[in-house]
Amino acid sequence: MEFVDLVHAGSMMVNTRTVALLAVLLAGAPWAFGEDSGAPERRALFGGLHIHTMFSFDAFLGSVRTTPDHAYRYARGEPIPHPSGETLRLSGAPLDFLAVTDHGEYLGVHAALIDPASATYGHPDTDLFVPSLSRQESNARIPNLLEVMNGSTAAANSVLATAWREIVAAAERHNDPGAFTALIGYEYTPTPGGRHLHRNVIFRGSEVPERPFTSRDSGDPSDLWAWLDAQRAAGIEAMGIPHNTNQSDGLAFMETTWEGEPIDAEFAAARARNEPVVEITQKKGTSETHPSLSPNDEWADFQIVQYYLDRANNKDPISVFKGGYLRDALKTGLEFEERIGINPYRLGVVAASDSHVSGGSYEEDRYFSNRTNTPQARGSAYTAEQGSWEGYWTPRVATHGTGGLAGVWAESNTRASIYDAMRRRESFGTSGPRIRVRMFAGFGLAGALADADDRVAAAYRHGVPMGGMLPAEAEGAPDFLVQAMRDPRSGWLQRLQVVKGWLEDGKARERVFDVACSDGLTPDPGTHRCPHNGARVNLADCSITRDRGATALETVWTDPSFDPRQRAFYYARVLENPSCRWSTWDALRLGIEPNPDLPATIQERAWGSSVWYSPAG
Repeated sequence: MEFVDLVHAGSMMVNTRTVALLAVLLAGAPWAFGEDSGAPERRALFGGLHIHTMFSFDAFLGSVRTTPDHAYRYARGEPIPHPSGETLRLSGAPLDFLAVTDHGEYLGVHAALIDPASATYGHPDTDLFVPSLSRQESNARIPNLLEVMNGSTAAANSVLATAWREIVAAAERHNDPGAFTALIGYEYTPTPGGRHLHRNVIFRGSEVPERPFTSRDSGDPSDLWAWLDAQRAAGIEAMGIPHNTNQSDGLAFMETTWEGEPIDAEFAAARARNEPVVEITQKKGTSETHPSLSPNDEWADFQIVQYYLDRANNKDPISVFKGGYLRDALKTGLEFEERIGINPYRLGVVAASDSHVSGGSYEEDRYFSNRTNTPQARGSAYTAEQGSWEGYWTPRVATHGTGGLAGVWAESNTRASIYDAMRRRESFGTSGPRIRVRMFAGFGLAGALADADDRVAAAYRHGVPMGGMLPAEAEGAPDFLVQAMRDPRSGWLQRLQVVKGWLEDGKARERVFDVACSDGLTPDPGTHRCPHNGARVNLADCSITRDRGATALETVWTDPSFDPRQRAFYYARVLENPSCRWSTWDALRLGIEPNPDLPATIQERAWGSSVWYSPAG
């Protein structure tokens, strides 16, 4: 079964090969290969790698009382309670996999205060933490938590160990190889000066250490890498996944170590070895790029966080964007490879939710937030007392999105297969919809695909999938097979793009190429942009244009600017037609105008991991 040529296929064009393709993809079945293809059978799986439950201190302080068991049940399609009393349930298909990633710091300490079986049950300071608290109150009372823990080291260690065992046991209970994968993980959360250097730590199998390594052990991520290396030497495989790099104020992808020393080959290799992928988007914003870093990318402003964290030390937010976004890191990685021979930022991508209520909100028209789940609390509606948007101050939480989903191309729905897909970077991320995106690259690939009955199998044989490294060639430019399939529950696809970064005269550059357009349109050869396909959104009822856009897009593209002497990376990005943002859906239901400080519409999208090229030698 091949991904047939649907570049010019709008929603009205159907043929028997298209119907067969849709039947396979929409059912979630693996790609069908011939017995003699020699290509791996890999299918797209979707899941979450970043969810919090009551074992996270901030979730508990927000009145969350749902457990890891609830999180796995939600991922499998069952209903769970929200702290507001509402019921949460996925409206679409269950997820294929999930990792519960509660904060390693103070893991389960708050929850233990109300657990009769806990050594700290009935502690005299319990009433400081059990009520529902505001963020300001929660932060003010953290010192009291330290007193609770330091009052009895043995009791504190017992609480942490018990919580970790319960998290691991929940994953073991819900792991169902072939049907649903429950990955074991936690979040490592150093936050120097309020800036995020957070990582989700994901284990490959059931073998895990007795306790997590947390920022209370060390706030330097390089110490986490050393710990991961030690675990690996002991037979426990795990990786770190940086997240919210957009809120690191430039610390996520620095050009020095966190101690201010130059990055050498050993440091770069440790990072590359232990962090193969990064979270490109989640509810607290998108970390692909920023308009100030990519001024020639018209779509660089997607879900950009408008509030940065270390305001006391950084008066000019523009100065802290560099070092906080993935595309810039990919370019910096090329420069490091040129200087020291190793690329510390050879990063694939995933996406996640970071919900703190045991379930992710992935759909714009069914959005839910943490804590108080009302439009007024989340900034999409004014109160009756205010009566209008005039003079309204939009809270930070209003800039949050629904969060995203991680996608992997895996042989089977098992821990090892999903983990290995991320390890080799054959992974992608979406802004919420289950859009499938795939890319292969190779020299002479176009010729190999020309007569192939199975393009994917041929691409595996004659090229490398996303996440891979192109072999150096003296002549010719690489060809790319780029494919995307829409989520049948979401919008139609508008355009398929390739983002290129390269090193020229020692300076990293970038360019966005539209490579396939919907509705029979073709990219302009000069601007490399698709004409607008005419898709619109009616803000009066959030209806969308239904006769524009494609079910799938595919093309074989050759880089017109390729120079074999230049290091480069390439990744795919696919955009849907515009649709209403969650805040507009809130306003529509209330019969008010949408918050003018927020985007009324968005373009859902998916991003693939890169393919890299290095010159010979």
